[in-house]
Amino acid sequence: MFKFDKIICIRQRVGVYRLSSYVHRNKSILLDSSKTKTTNLISSVAFELANTTDRGIAGQIMDANKWESNEELEYFREYLRIPSVHPNPNYDACLEFLQKQAKLLNLPVEVYYPLNKQNPVVILTWLGLEPELPSVLLNSHMDVVPVFPENWTHPPFGADIDEKGRIYARGTQDMKCVGMQYLAAIRSLIRHGVRCKRTIHISFVADEEMGGRQGMRPFVHTSEFRSLNVGFGLDEGLASPTEEFPVFYAERSVWRVYFKISGSAGHGSLLLPNTAGEKLNYILGKMMALRQVQVEMLANNPELSIGDVTTINLTRVEGGVQSNVVPPQLTAGFDCRLALDVDHQEFEAKLLKWCEEAGGGIELEYEQKQPRVKPTSTDASNPYWLAFKKAIDDLNLKIKPQIFTGGTDSRYIRQVGIPALGFSPMNNTPVLLHDHDEYLQADIYLKGVEIYTKIISNVANV
Repeated sequence: MFKFDKIICIRQRVGVYRLSSYVHRNKSILLDSSKTKTTNLISSVAFELANTTDRGIAGQIMDANKWESNEELEYFREYLRIPSVHPNPNYDACLEFLQKQAKLLNLPVEVYYPLNKQNPVVILTWLGLEPELPSVLLNSHMDVVPVFPENWTHPPFGADIDEKGRIYARGTQDMKCVGMQYLAAIRSLIRHGVRCKRTIHISFVADEEMGGRQGMRPFVHTSEFRSLNVGFGLDEGLASPTEEFPVFYAERSVWRVYFKISGSAGHGSLLLPNTAGEKLNYILGKMMALRQVQVEMLANNPELSIGDVTTINLTRVEGGVQSNVVPPQLTAGFDCRLALDVDHQEFEAKLLKWCEEAGGGIELEYEQKQPRVKPTSTDASNPYWLAFKKAIDDLNLKIKPQIFTGGTDSRYIRQVGIPALGFSPMNNTPVLLHDHDEYLQADIYLKGVEIYTKIISNVANV
């Protein structure tokens, strides 16, 4: 029997009010189990739809059917439904899903634990024709940031598709999309009988959203990673609201620095000398003045982006005993992202100088103090860049090489001397990573698969 609610779900999905009205007028037939009557109704509905004056509605139904039945979108949505979410991600379901994907692709899979059993690294391998050559690493992370379901219009792990093909779920942009686009591209290459010169490793790592401290950061220093013989890596980028795709070749160095400020303590009714509050005021003035220089530099040069300057932000202030007591210690914490042209020794010397100028008794502590990492070359000296750029040019795409504003696992790859690019093929898409109602449009996702198919084929045949 043809189900009445099947027709109604079409109305709900694409808003086909005329079609729904037609079905309601013929509800008695729908409720009849006669095969002949059901067949006739289906034909009538098809005729009604084919002759509707709103051709856009017909197109929406066809698009909806196309999205619902697409193999790669099905895999993508299945992965999105796994709630590998902080603060306590469980990766067991991810491992099971990826092992199933490896079996479908007939590729070997290995699971490593660089730090502990709670944070795995999954590696699928497609052996190249010349496996002695340095390999290509396609990296993504399995973990996603927390969600606040009350602020979402769709279940954050439902992977719902709306009438415009927007897939709603945490991880659609950051970055389960990229991991599945890698696999979809490789599936396409294998089905077309393509063999690449270089071996390709597809990595799915844990803990990126917490800085990679239990994932890629320790993994790059293991014998297992060295055995992969990686010569070039691809990792995540960002969505772009314009036609242009950003490509990231470097990241700033993250310093999270705390000024532990000691001073005279006593009663709040006095004017004590050399208090922690006075010293804090001096440090704040110096740090905010340096911040303002960067603000003006960015504002006065339209060629610069946020990744080209040093950002300084006060993120924590702690201390005090009670309101009428001058405290013996105050703490100020700053998030600093040092631009590539900043000399780290000079920057630290400046901070220490300010501590002395403020009156002394100030210690510096670092939550993070990342070294300067050499950027990946984007010129003729880098054959992987040339192969990447040729794929982009062949596809008539617009790109803008730039420095990443935040931090990704690619910084650890570059830190061990391996060139890496950050790229997510999501143009004409609002940037919604970590936001409520994170989504990616289905056709943008599928176009990204085509883009990666070309890029992977190029870089793996250098």
